[in-house]
Amino acid sequence: MRATHVLSAIIACCVLATPADAQYEELEESTADDLARQLANPIASLTQVPFQFNFDFGAGPDGDGEIYTLNFQPVIPINLTPDLNLISRTIFPILTGREDVFPGRNSVWGLGDTVASFFFSPVQPGPGGMIWGLGPVFLLPTATDQFLGSEKWGAGPAGVALMQRGSWTFGLHANHIWSFPGRDNRADVNATFLQPFVWYQFGRGETVFLHTETTYDWTGEQWIVPINVGYIKVFALGTQPASIQVMGRYFVEAPTGGPDWGLRIAFSLLFPS
Repeated sequence: MRATHVLSAIIACCVLATPADAQYEELEESTADDLARQLANPIASLTQVPFQFNFDFGAGPDGDGEIYTLNFQPVIPINLTPDLNLISRTIFPILTGREDVFPGRNSVWGLGDTVASFFFSPVQPGPGGMIWGLGPVFLLPTATDQFLGSEKWGAGPAGVALMQRGSWTFGLHANHIWSFPGRDNRADVNATFLQPFVWYQFGRGETVFLHTETTYDWTGEQWIVPINVGYIKVFALGTQPASIQVMGRYFVEAPTGGPDWGLRIAFSLLFPS
């Protein structure tokens, strides 16, 4: 059953995102490098249509549980004025599953909660080349099962700050979400997300990166700290720019029953401004 779910999700991702007559091609090196540089910037003026599949292992009470998540993560830049952009970044888990994670529920599959962030960002970098954006983040209880979501609405502040120097990009993405309405019998959401990141471009649209996707749950007083290392390649499907990402991660800190390690495969269509 697990293999069927996983393979179906990957096939659906590829079929939906790939044009039927697409052929893999190399972009001009300057174009590929420019797109790779924009991908390293979470608030670049680059429209993205990504599908991201995550596999996490070692979860559950016996350490043999598995977690699967297929995220649809559109990034949409909107030019508000000649000096100001609004960048919308949404994470919508369109398929998420838990196998042998919850006692009494061997298999749980459905939608997860949606997190939508909006960043107001100057068109031009600030002093010293600083690129930054600030705005709100919202938690939407879209999960179809109580085991897959918080059953709470939430909101809070979000921010990004980064520098790009030659082949290097380094910065920090952070937010904090507090819950408000929702089911009274569910725990409140009071969580801080921190993502320090470093990217290095090799040229030809190839990039390696190192970052964490750290969350601190203030209600449960618990850290989740995965260390992520990955590789991204920018290429073309016919005339359509796209990227592929592969990543591995190790959880240096996780709640009881949380995973030990994981993998990520992501495919994205890119639409430069």
